[in-house]
Amino acid sequence: MKGLARTVAIRLVGGAVMVWIVATFTFFLVHALPGKPGDVAYEKYVAMGMNSQEAKAKASIIYGYTSQDPLFTQYTHYISDLLHGHLGISISYSGVPVADVIGDALPWTVIPILSGLLISFCIGVSSGVVAAVKRSSRLGSGLSLAASMIAGIPSFVIAILLITVFYTNMGALPYGGTVSETLLVDPGWNVEYVSSVAYHAILPVATYVLISYGGWMLSMRSSVVSVLGDDFILASELRGITPSTRMRYIGRNAILPLFTTLALSFGTLFGGAILIEATFNYPGVGQLLLNSIGKRDYPLMTGAFLLITTAVVLANIVADLLYSVIDPRVRR
Repeated sequence: MKGLARTVAIRLVGGAVMVWIVATFTFFLVHALPGKPGDVAYEKYVAMGMNSQEAKAKASIIYGYTSQDPLFTQYTHYISDLLHGHLGISISYSGVPVADVIGDALPWTVIPILSGLLISFCIGVSSGVVAAVKRSSRLGSGLSLAASMIAGIPSFVIAILLITVFYTNMGALPYGGTVSETLLVDPGWNVEYVSSVAYHAILPVATYVLISYGGWMLSMRSSVVSVLGDDFILASELRGITPSTRMRYIGRNAILPLFTTLALSFGTLFGGAILIEATFNYPGVGQLLLNSIGKRDYPLMTGAFLLITTAVVLANIVADLLYSVIDPRVRR
């Protein structure tokens, strides 16, 4: 137990250092771009009618410093705010903390992409096992060919195709927004609201499932084919074990490499799927990040980058720990 706690502590410290490095890099990268963050806010408030002193004071409230301060002073203020959990105030959402803006967008990224990720993983892994075991048959070849073709189609093409078929031609599914515009109930955990959210999420989720399915299926197929050549599979056949038990051995060993990829995918999902969110007008983190770049909302931009970085680092730590749990060979 002490060894596990020590390992977790070391990984968390390493993850914190990684987040600090990325936050530092992002800060200096943003300040190297044309139009410094403080200047953008200052110009905006001047354009709104404030005089120079009022605009400067308002900009300093947002950032805790002005662009006239030395860069190192600005950096220490930025890191100090991060340590206190303050990500700044959004420029494009006047007066709203960045954490609140990201918090409002987060569910609209997590719900469709997490659902799509889990569905595509289950279908892709199952199809990969069938394609590997039946690789000499038409079924195996057909599954592999279909997965290769789907994996090569850009996500926006799949999204447009689904919209054309299910919205334009059939009129069966909506394609824009998160809930029905005619819905009269308040947002919350009630049947009408949840049903409307699920109904509007069908096409975004289906798009993510299709663009992810090919990768999972081909990876699992390759892993199963590799395991089929191992000596313990031949030994199990010679011992006369049942086909179901043999498939369980194959599946458990073949799926191990995919767990690391799945865990990392949980981290990267917080970055959203920008093209999917933009196509379906879904107000997730990906579209938020895209809009923040267009509007030069630097606090929101750095906050979104920090969220994605932290999520990926934590997912990497969980993947390392989980892999050592599910594969005893790693603990040796």
